[in-house]
Amino acid sequence: MIALLGLCMVTVFLYLVMSKRLSPMVSLIVVPAAFALLGGFAPDLGDMITDGIKSVAPTAAMLLFAILYFGIMIDAGLFDPIARAVVRLTRNDPLRLIMGTVALVAVVSLDGDGTTTFMITVSALLPIYRKLGVSPVLMTGLACMTNAILNVVPWGGPAARAASALKLDPQELFVPMIPALAAGLVTVFVIAYAIGLRERARLRTAAPVLVGAGGPGPDTYHGGSADFDVLAPDRESLRPKLFWFNAVLTIALLTALIIGVLPIAVLFMIGCGIALIVNYPRLDQQRARIASHADSVVAVVAMVFAAAVFTGVLSGTGMIEQMAHYLLTAMPDALFPFFSIIVAVLSVPFTFFMSNDAFYFGVMPILAEAGAQHGIGAMEIARASLLGQPIHMLSPLVPAMYVLIGLAKVDLGDHHRFAIKWALVVCAVVITAGFGLGLIAIH
Repeated sequence: MIALLGLCMVTVFLYLVMSKRLSPMVSLIVVPAAFALLGGFAPDLGDMITDGIKSVAPTAAMLLFAILYFGIMIDAGLFDPIARAVVRLTRNDPLRLIMGTVALVAVVSLDGDGTTTFMITVSALLPIYRKLGVSPVLMTGLACMTNAILNVVPWGGPAARAASALKLDPQELFVPMIPALAAGLVTVFVIAYAIGLRERARLRTAAPVLVGAGGPGPDTYHGGSADFDVLAPDRESLRPKLFWFNAVLTIALLTALIIGVLPIAVLFMIGCGIALIVNYPRLDQQRARIASHADSVVAVVAMVFAAAVFTGVLSGTGMIEQMAHYLLTAMPDALFPFFSIIVAVLSVPFTFFMSNDAFYFGVMPILAEAGAQHGIGAMEIARASLLGQPIHMLSPLVPAMYVLIGLAKVDLGDHHRFAIKWALVVCAVVITAGFGLGLIAIH
C-alpha cells in the first residue's frame, strides 16, 4: 500500500504541474502533505518535512549566493564577450544558435556543476533567443539533456555516488562508459540540428513563435529585456575596468569548487562578498545589485524548500524503499538474466522521481544485492544505474533546473512537455549503446 501510495503521489504531482492546475511550488508542498495525511502519517509529518528541509538547506544557501554571484558578474559584464562571440557565430541563424547552445553547455558542463553551467548559458544566450524570436523552451530543454550526460563525469555527482555506495573505483566505473555517453551527446546534437532546421524554416515564413515560456512574445523583447540583456553596452552596472579581476576571481572560485577547498555554499558566500565590495563599493550600489536579483533568488530558494517537503515525505514514509522492494519481489525469476538491462531501464524513472542521493544510496544497493544473488557484479549494476541519467536534470527534485527555468522565465510544464520526450530518446540511445558495448548484458 505504501508503494502504491507513493506511485499515486508522484503521478498526481506530475499531472498537476504539467496540466498547469497548480504551480510547481504549491504542488511540491500540497500533494505530498495530502498523501502523507491520507496514508496515516499525520503525527510524523512535521518531522519528515523538517528532515527534508535540513537536507536541502546547504543547497538552498549555495543557490542563493551562487545566483547573486553570477548575477553580479553578469551585471558587471564578465560574460559580455562570450555573448558577443556567440552572436557573431550564430549570424542570426536559429540553427547555429540551437547547435551552439548544445556545444556551449557541453563545454561548460565539464566543471561538474549544473547551476553554474545554466547561469552562464542563460546569461550568454537568452538575449539572442529573444532577439531571433526562438522559444527559450528549446534552450532549457536541450541544456538539461546535455548537462545530464556530461554530469556523469566522476566529479559531477552520480558516478561518485554510485562508486561510493558500492565501494567501486570511480575511474574504473566511468571510463568504459564514455562511448555510450558520447552516443547520447551525439543524439542531442542530432535533435538540436533537426529542431534548428525547423526553426530556421519557421522564421523564414514569419510564422508566430510559440514561446511557451511564461513571458511575452518576440515582438515585445526587442533583442532582450531591459533587466536581463547582457548585450546592452550602456547599462550602469558595467565595470569594464574590472573585467580581468572578475575573470580571475571566477576562475579561482570554480577551481576551488572543483578541488573542494571549502563547501560550495561557503565558497559562493565569500565570492559574493568580494565581488560586491570590489565592483560596487558603495552601500546603495550593493543594495541595488542585490535587489535586482531578488526575484530570481526568492523563486529558486522557495522552490528548493518546497521540494524538501516532497523528498521528506518520500523518504520519511518509506515510499522509496517500498517501491523498490515491490519491483524486486514482483519480478519473476525468469527475468533475472536480464536484470542489469532492467536496472538500466528502471534508472530512467528512478533518477527522474528521486534525488541522486536517494537513488544511489537508498535504492541502488538493494538492486545490487538482488543482482549479486543471481551472479551479476556490482560494477555492472552501477553502470546500468548511470545509463538513465540523461533525464535526471529534468527531475522536479533538481535545484539547478529551477535556476535554469527561473532565469529563462520558462514555465515548468512547457519545459517538461518539450524536453521529456527527447530525453527518453537520448536515454534509449545510451542504454542501447551500453548493451552493445557490453556494459550491461544478458546473463
